Amino acid sequence: MTVTPIKTKAEQQLATHFEAAAPQLPGGGWVPAARRAAFAHFAALGLPHRRLEAWKYTDLRSKLAASFPSAHASGEQIDEVALVIALGVELSAMTVNMNCIRLLFVDGVCNEDGSTGGPRQEIGYRFERLSKRLAAGGKSDLEVAFSDANEPHGDALCALNAAFATDGACLRIEENVKLTRPIHLVFYSTSAKQASTAVRNIIEVGKGAAVTLIESYVGTEGPARHTSSVTQLRVGEGATVEHIKLLGEGSQATLLCATDVEIEAGANYRAFQLVESPALARNDVNVTFRGEGASFTFNAAMLGRGKSHMDTTMVIDHAIPKCTSRELVKGVLDDESRGIFQGKVIVRPDAQKSDGKQSARALLLSPNAEFDSKPELEIYADDVICGHGSTAAELDEDQVFYLMARGIPRAQARALLIEAFAAEAIEAIEYAPIREAMRGRLQAWLAKSGA
Repeated sequence: MTVTPIKTKAEQQLATHFEAAAPQLPGGGWVPAARRAAFAHFAALGLPHRRLEAWKYTDLRSKLAASFPSAHASGEQIDEVALVIALGVELSAMTVNMNCIRLLFVDGVCNEDGSTGGPRQEIGYRFERLSKRLAAGGKSDLEVAFSDANEPHGDALCALNAAFATDGACLRIEENVKLTRPIHLVFYSTSAKQASTAVRNIIEVGKGAAVTLIESYVGTEGPARHTSSVTQLRVGEGATVEHIKLLGEGSQATLLCATDVEIEAGANYRAFQLVESPALARNDVNVTFRGEGASFTFNAAMLGRGKSHMDTTMVIDHAIPKCTSRELVKGVLDDESRGIFQGKVIVRPDAQKSDGKQSARALLLSPNAEFDSKPELEIYADDVICGHGSTAAELDEDQVFYLMARGIPRAQARALLIEAFAAEAIEAIEYAPIREAMRGRLQAWLAKSGA
């Protein structure tokens, strides 16, 4: 029996917005047809809802009461002076002493004047705007990337992103190149109206290369805005990648992000994520091992206040023997905020000698805060080492008293303990300037929260 998905108001609006935006979206040749196929795939599935196991804690059909028109198609003029000031304030903690190659995207479109490393080619890496490659419309790897969204098993939000994507970074790190400067992808939202943006990044790190990647989703505080992001990353044989993601767009933001990673033999992929009290954030991480001896490490800190809803859901596929995965998620949840961690480790029948461990811990600062943790192990091999653990607790008042007894005021004592709890995830960042920047953002969040 075929069941027709319920059409919510937001789903109906998305159809209207797509028809309005389609003529202005970049794309020649095969691209317009691929966009329409992607949206048709989304329309058949509808917004994810709680009857889908992976979405049981984040029911978008109920949470997204409305959808917004594309910022790219709004025609709204960007205030360049305000942008420069805002960027200076927002990114100061992210750029001091880091000497980044910055690639700036404003409201879903590359801002070449604000970019310090593109679109020109520099030694060791190549950058192209996704919009220009789409406009060319030639046969390429992009066609595969977009058509993947239309497969029967494809995710609805990935398909929606393919339909609306306006721009993004196509990056290639050449073989055996060790970049000394991080590449910082900045996605900045400035729209003074309710609007949505969709960006897609396609990144390939060559054999034996090493790079630090940063993705920052930031913006001015303003009206409710929706951001859709997909990053497709391939880590070549023996390569080393440190990948930092900051979701700090503002308290009214809804961020729907996905990262799909393939790791080749002997490669080392380290990821960190910081989420700062958005209205709603869903971050999907899908990792597949493609060669023996590869490793994956993931650390995250979720900082929640107000009614913030933050969901990190990941699937780690040990499809190959002798690979290692480690995940540590820390949540600091205040007021009525909610944090969610769903982590599934799959060990395939031939993936002997797999080693996978997960840990999720939450600090609840309010009786109304909530943490939901669902670790899963799906093991089809017998010679493996796999485990998981999860805890949620209040701040230890004995520790607070201990610090107060040594002359530290109560508010400062609480802040020190909270910072020490969350900083365990941050300390895993290897590139020191970024580690200090993330610690600074944690301290700023604590100051605003009055912890």
